[in-house]
Amino acid sequence: MPSLVLVGLMALGELRVQAGLVALALCLAAGFRLAWHWLSGVLRLNAALLRAAADDEPFSAPLTAPRLPTPRLPAIEELEEGLARLTRSLRARAALVVQLRAADEAIVEALPDPLLVLAADRSLLRANRAARRVFGVVDAGLARGDVAALLRHPVMAAAIDGALADGAAHPAELVLPGTVTRDLSAQVLAMQPPLADGGRLVIVLTDRTAARAVERMRVDFVANASHELRTPLASLMGFIETLRGPARDDPPAQQRFLGIMAEQSERMRRLIDDLLGLSRVEMSEHRPPEGEADLLALLRAEAAAMEPLFAARGRRLVLALPDGALAARPADADQLAQVARNLLDNALRHATAEVWLEAGPAAQGGRAGVTFTVRDDGPGIAREHIPRLTERFYRVDKGRGRSSGNTGLGLAIVKHILTRHRGQLTIESEPGAGASFRVWVPGSTT
Repeated sequence: MPSLVLVGLMALGELRVQAGLVALALCLAAGFRLAWHWLSGVLRLNAALLRAAADDEPFSAPLTAPRLPTPRLPAIEELEEGLARLTRSLRARAALVVQLRAADEAIVEALPDPLLVLAADRSLLRANRAARRVFGVVDAGLARGDVAALLRHPVMAAAIDGALADGAAHPAELVLPGTVTRDLSAQVLAMQPPLADGGRLVIVLTDRTAARAVERMRVDFVANASHELRTPLASLMGFIETLRGPARDDPPAQQRFLGIMAEQSERMRRLIDDLLGLSRVEMSEHRPPEGEADLLALLRAEAAAMEPLFAARGRRLVLALPDGALAARPADADQLAQVARNLLDNALRHATAEVWLEAGPAAQGGRAGVTFTVRDDGPGIAREHIPRLTERFYRVDKGRGRSSGNTGLGLAIVKHILTRHRGQLTIESEPGAGASFRVWVPGSTT
């Protein structure tokens, strides 16, 4: 506008041309100077906005504007400072959100109960440490193995459907079959709004396997103990009455009855020991073992411990163990020693002359492992009995089994120990050709 006024005055002759041109030049210079000031401020604001949008500076770094050779206009400078304060505040809040999310993830990871997070399409987003320990390796976005079986279970699927439909918490009680059967309690919680990673459902699991196993063992113990102890207890009570009455003054009869009573008492002791041992094994069956066991060392130790029993019965124990070392891992050495002890004791009761103990490396199903076999030259076992040998209190010859000290629990204990070790028991036998019991557990040669 000032430039137009000067041009008009010069055109009307009211202002000399030379003075007018000088004034016009000064006016245009002032205008360009002012425009440059505003353009510099706009450039600073643009740079600040781009930097805030890119968020390429640390949260603690101050927001700075590019240095230009011109002074800042007060209004632009206030806008820059306000924008810098706003950006620093937003970055500080973003840093706080990141810290809170990290703390939340650390808390979830440390929870003792398994926890799974699912997306709206039911795909698995993440699992905490307890879930990975219970169900194995879990990949983000992919449920496999026991986790896939859990999410496909009809009871769990119904709870997930309900949570997605009404947004309320839905409980579920289910039994998950597998190598080790698990009793699980679950709470399916709908997240509204969804979690930061898109999670719509949180499944909190509680493993009731141990508690339910204790309940079942308590019932089984009472039932089995009462059944198996009834006969020796009745025998003891009968002999006690006889010693108090007709045999009171008969020393030879007393000695004979006392001998029978001692045998029946020993039978009850063995039965109770085996029942307690079976209960302990079942309580730990759902927990995978840890550590490593020197298989050859424990086999030699058990063979040496039972050598007097073999000698007392006139049987020979033949060892065919290789040199070097066989490492069972992961493994509980005490439980594997109990497996060897029970199988050797079982072979000793049925052998007529010799028992063989062999060991060596063996792969199975693509997995490295170690194996040992106990064979006897006894009467053998009919094929129809073999599938039931690991049942509790199952005896092929009940009368002979009880008289030889067989409680009917030894092979049941072996089965539960090998289930815990993810191992396998293979029984081969034919009538008149002895029996072979082969144990395989994961491991390697060293």
